[in-house]
Amino acid sequence: MRPSRSMRLSLLAALATLAPLIVSGEASAATQPALNVINPGFEQGRTGWDFTSGTGTATNVPHGGTGLAYLDEGSGKKVSQTITARADGSYDFSAWIAAAGTGGRFVARVNGTTAGSVDLPDRPTYARYTISRVALRSGDTLEIAFESGTGWVNVDDLMVSPAAPVDPVVSSSDPKIVAMFDWAKRKANSWVRLPGTTGPLNVDENNPSGTGTGVYSPSYWAGYAHRSAYYSRDMAHQVAGASVLGLNDENRAMLRAFANSATAQHKYYPVWALNFDNKTYLSIDYHNPNSFVREVPATFELVEKANEAYRWSGDSAYIDDPSLWNYYKHATKEFIELHDGMKPNGVAEGSGGGIFSGVATYNEIGTEHPIESGDSIGSQYQAFRAMSALAADKGDKALSVKFKKKADDLKSYFNTSWSGTGSGGSMTRAYGKDGEEYSGWGKENSWFMPMKQIMEPGTRTDTYLDFIDQQSSGSGKPGNIEAISYLPDTFFAYERNDTAWKWMKYVYDQRDLQHPVSRQGPNGDYPEVSYTLVGQTVGGLMGVRPNAPAHALNTTSRLPADMDWLRIEDIRIGGNTFTLRHDGATKSTLTNSTGPASYTWEARFPGSHARIEIDGKPRRATTRTVNGKTFSCATVTVAPGRTVTAEVR
Repeated sequence: MRPSRSMRLSLLAALATLAPLIVSGEASAATQPALNVINPGFEQGRTGWDFTSGTGTATNVPHGGTGLAYLDEGSGKKVSQTITARADGSYDFSAWIAAAGTGGRFVARVNGTTAGSVDLPDRPTYARYTISRVALRSGDTLEIAFESGTGWVNVDDLMVSPAAPVDPVVSSSDPKIVAMFDWAKRKANSWVRLPGTTGPLNVDENNPSGTGTGVYSPSYWAGYAHRSAYYSRDMAHQVAGASVLGLNDENRAMLRAFANSATAQHKYYPVWALNFDNKTYLSIDYHNPNSFVREVPATFELVEKANEAYRWSGDSAYIDDPSLWNYYKHATKEFIELHDGMKPNGVAEGSGGGIFSGVATYNEIGTEHPIESGDSIGSQYQAFRAMSALAADKGDKALSVKFKKKADDLKSYFNTSWSGTGSGGSMTRAYGKDGEEYSGWGKENSWFMPMKQIMEPGTRTDTYLDFIDQQSSGSGKPGNIEAISYLPDTFFAYERNDTAWKWMKYVYDQRDLQHPVSRQGPNGDYPEVSYTLVGQTVGGLMGVRPNAPAHALNTTSRLPADMDWLRIEDIRIGGNTFTLRHDGATKSTLTNSTGPASYTWEARFPGSHARIEIDGKPRRATTRTVNGKTFSCATVTVAPGRTVTAEVR
């Protein structure tokens, strides 16, 4: 997914809020770049860079392409580039670095003053390091430098990203969540592509230089860092975190690109992966219209996640754009009709074959060949719910009612028939071509069922959640960290907050370990890891449910037992930003910090309470049942600049 250094990178246009940036030195005079980083991958040797003695370029162990820069051991050695900014902007700088000792540094200096730096650890294999949010004004001098330490240092693949539009800040009684969130938000934004960059297409492990170039559109990495693309499955799981960071343009553009790929010729499957130009299909996963990787759950997850992105951004394109709207309709109707032949029951099927013929489940490993699976039926249920919500906002009440009934009927069918009568490891989670029922541990087709909330709350679901936790903690633990990143979502869905937090901490604590795919680098450099931790902090621990089109939100504290309080500043919903603090599960404070609109806030607290105090004044509480749990609620209008505290005693 990273650009090969054999291809020159050229930024033609930046985000509307940023000055244009060129990464290659091939800009025309008319481009007037704010910043021009020459030869970012050292493919042109020393061009554009300054080298002290004891440094140079080599071709022996590049991270990508054919070149790298090296620094010999010992102090005082530096590889650097000095650039004059021609306009204002704010940027992140990332590079892949390996070091055989400590003391080395990756530094950005503005007008001679350090604006950001990374102290390099002793890690002799490549990992990705980022300097975040370097602000530049026109005329500033920027120095990007790599400095030596006690061992050799190798440097490769410098990348520039626009700083995230939103910079939420966490504080808490628990320093773990503060460190986790700060790491995750910075790492997540380092994967954002700068629109207008000219870069390689179809880069993969077999094609390190790709098969040509294209102009990149708004997008971010979602999938392997050694491929020039984003993946539907990964992107779906990263939408929430991207929304928290204000990456609304990227979410919309990427979802629309997948929607455009789901043609009648493809039998309404979206393609599995798209290059960063948002147009061409990644060749390693796409051979022709009859042979491309496709997995049933992704078709439905993209509908669900479009609705989620809409609730965060309030962008009317999600209901007005014909490409998106037609995708929702085809995914929830024609797609199902075309893929419901072997076990006709209104549940979309896979082929029972390999990934290039369409599979029913995200679990690609093993000897099973299901045609229906727990992750596909669960995702179909959420797509129906999303379609109902989107249709309501579009003003089509009849369609909204129709899809609410379809969702309710599918959930009833799942719980009364499809999932069998077993519990725990004996519950049905998939079906094969000949009607065989699969039970036991199915990884994605196990945990997606409660995660998508198609399972009715109660003893059976509680037993299954115990089974998932036991399997994931033991011999059934997935070997890839990106799979484990789903577990917090699964347990938050049923208010198992301590277990969800346990898995968030596990994912974070594994960030420096090597990923099973060696080209990927450490676990933390798999993009899904950072994006999901951002989303799980805001949507999980803080329980924020936005509805920007309605100028509304609701919140539920899901703090674990050992976390006294948690506060997040700069949560953007639509055109407003908010600060939210939870003190345990009994007190929540919301500030409508910036923006023009008043928002309706529903503060929810677990359990049944007769009254909720709003700014110290008692108010009769209403009760609401959400996924089997009872909550006491109070609704209040929070005007711009106002702070409101809700508390139960």
